Amino acid sequence: MTTETTTNAKPATRPRGPQFAVGTRRHLDAEEIAATGLRDRWYPILPSHMVEPGAMVPVRRLEVDWVLFRDAEGTIRMLEDRCPHRSAPLSVGQHLGDRIACLYHGVQVDGGGTVVSVPGMPGCALEGRRATVSLDVVEAADTIFAFIPLTADSVTTPFELPDRLADPEVSWFPNYAEWAGPWRFYMDNVLDPMHGAFLHRNSHSMFGGDVSARFRIRETDRGFFFEKTDQRGVNFDWVEFVRGSMDFVDLEIPYGPAAGPGGVFGIVGMSTPIDRDTSAIFHWRTRRVSGWERETWRFLYRTQLEAKHWEVLEQDRAVLEVLAGDADREEHLYQHDLGVSRIRRLYRADATAQANILAAANT
Repeated sequence: MTTETTTNAKPATRPRGPQFAVGTRRHLDAEEIAATGLRDRWYPILPSHMVEPGAMVPVRRLEVDWVLFRDAEGTIRMLEDRCPHRSAPLSVGQHLGDRIACLYHGVQVDGGGTVVSVPGMPGCALEGRRATVSLDVVEAADTIFAFIPLTADSVTTPFELPDRLADPEVSWFPNYAEWAGPWRFYMDNVLDPMHGAFLHRNSHSMFGGDVSARFRIRETDRGFFFEKTDQRGVNFDWVEFVRGSMDFVDLEIPYGPAAGPGGVFGIVGMSTPIDRDTSAIFHWRTRRVSGWERETWRFLYRTQLEAKHWEVLEQDRAVLEVLAGDADREEHLYQHDLGVSRIRRLYRADATAQANILAAANT
C-alpha cells in the first residue's frame, strides 16, 4: 500500500578496502563508468514494498550484484551479494534477523558487512572483519535509496530528496519500471521536451501546442533548465536537470479542469543503471493539494489517470528499447537537442574525472 511517509534510516557503515570502484573487481575506465553509471551519488534502488520483512531480495545495480534485506528492527540493509569466504550469493542464504548466513558454508555476515560467525572454524581471522561491501541506505518517498561510492574512501554526501517529494503540501505517487536500454537513453529522452509534441501527440495531456519551437538553456545554481522560448503551459514545454545529492529531472505537464483539483501536475524522474543495457526507471507523479482536495486528487489518479500515465511511459519505453546500442554515436543534432548535448557533456566529464581518480589511486 502506498503511503506518503518519509523516513530516513540510519546509514550502515561501509568497509574499507582496495581503491577500485566499489563492488567491482577491476579499475574502470571512463567508457565503462559512462556505460554502467557514475559513482559517488545517491540512486533509487527499489520501491520499499518490494523488500518485505524476512525476505532477501537480490538486485543488480551499476553492473554489481547486491542483496537487500530488513534487519530485526525493520531497517533496510544493502550488501554486495557475495559471501567473503567463497563468493557464493548471500541472497540464497538464510535470513537471521540482523545478519545473513551463507548457504554454502554457513558464514554469517551482518548488515554492516562484518563477518560475525564462521561456524566451520570459530575464532578464525575472518570473524570480526568487514569483508563484504555494505552501502549507506536511506528509505524515503516509498523508495530505497543507496549511496554508490567510487572507492572505499569516498565520503557519503548528505541525503536530500527532490523538492517536490520533500514538500508536505505535495501529494505524490511513485512509479517503477525496468527498461531494456542504457540508462543514458532515459536522460537523453527527458532532456528532449520536443519529443512530447510527436511521440505523445495523442496522449491525454500532450495533445496541444506547436510541433515546432525554439529552445534555450537557462543556468541555475543546481543545474539547468532546457525550455521552449515561445510556448509555456501547453505541453511538455520545459525540463529542469538538477544535481543535488542525486541527479534527477523535474518537469510539469499542464492539466485541465477535468483532471481534478490542485496545482500543476509535476513529475520527478530518475534513472538507475542495472547494467550497461538495462535501466531501473523511477517516477513520482506529484500535485500540490491539501485537505479534501488531496483525497479527491488521489482517488481520481488511481481510478482514471494512472493508466493514462502508464500509456505515455510505454510510448517512451517502446522507442528507447528498439534504439541501437550506439544510437547516440551516429546522429545529426540540431537546436532542439541542446539539452541532450549538454547532459552528455556533463556525464562524459564526470566519467573521465572518476576514471582519473581510480587511475591515480591504482598508481
